[in-house]
Amino acid sequence: MAPGDVSEETWSDLQKAGEILSQVFDETIPRIEPGVSQFEIADFAETRIRDLDGSPAFPVNINVNEEASHAIPTPADERTFDDSDLVTLDMGVHVNGWCSDAAVTIDLSGTHDELVAASDAALAAALRTIEAGVHTGTVGHSIEQTIRDRGFRPVVNLAGHGLGHYDAHTDPMLPNTGSDTGIELSEGDVLAVETFATTGRGRVTEGSDERIFRLDADRPVRDRRSRKLLDTLRETRRKLPFTTRWYDISGLTMTVRNLERKGVLKSDPVLKAERGALVSQSEHTAIVTANGCTVTTR
Repeated sequence: MAPGDVSEETWSDLQKAGEILSQVFDETIPRIEPGVSQFEIADFAETRIRDLDGSPAFPVNINVNEEASHAIPTPADERTFDDSDLVTLDMGVHVNGWCSDAAVTIDLSGTHDELVAASDAALAAALRTIEAGVHTGTVGHSIEQTIRDRGFRPVVNLAGHGLGHYDAHTDPMLPNTGSDTGIELSEGDVLAVETFATTGRGRVTEGSDERIFRLDADRPVRDRRSRKLLDTLRETRRKLPFTTRWYDISGLTMTVRNLERKGVLKSDPVLKAERGALVSQSEHTAIVTANGCTVTTR
């Protein structure tokens, strides 16, 4: 039975989105090996999501070593995985606009298992803590304490978040640290519960690379190419992130940059820890219930 005021139809879409994502993780993770193209992995995963009657909730993120979020490969990339890499695969699926979001970290070197275990344990602690009436800061405290107890630092300026209809990033925020600010969780809240452990200082900064975009302020535009793109986004993405390689539209890159300057589109730059640091991310989608939560992406 669906919790809170979640309709049975929405509940079914959320469950299907989680099941598709779980299957795609099972099929994709074994393909991440030294020498394999990063773009090949992203393209495979996005193709499988569509094959299974879902749609990517956002472009597949492949974050390596100090990269924490928003790193996506393009067809022109020649980057391959190295046997020393710490690789995070962050993926999402939507079904009729209802989203699942999850991430795993793969240690190709075999030498960073304790870091990966720290973010995994923090995620498990967060999921044990979540239930209706629990404060988001309490969830953050369980994450922070678990990571620090294992000798690492949480990334303080990254957080989990809500998942809305055609919106992959809504309230409430779930901090990676304890906090007195925030709200109490409610039955039926759909959450992307994500934990970040690092060997670095515990903060990430924005890089210059921007390949993920989303509609931020939907308003009329004059030129034909901009109208065509916005019509496409309204129909297929709404507020969900996209990447330019998904669309075959003439002059697309220039159109996107123009709309970004006008504040219609917003970009998500790559987020990184300091050079030499490593970041491990673990994530599941959970729906808050009266006495716990239901994880859709097991």
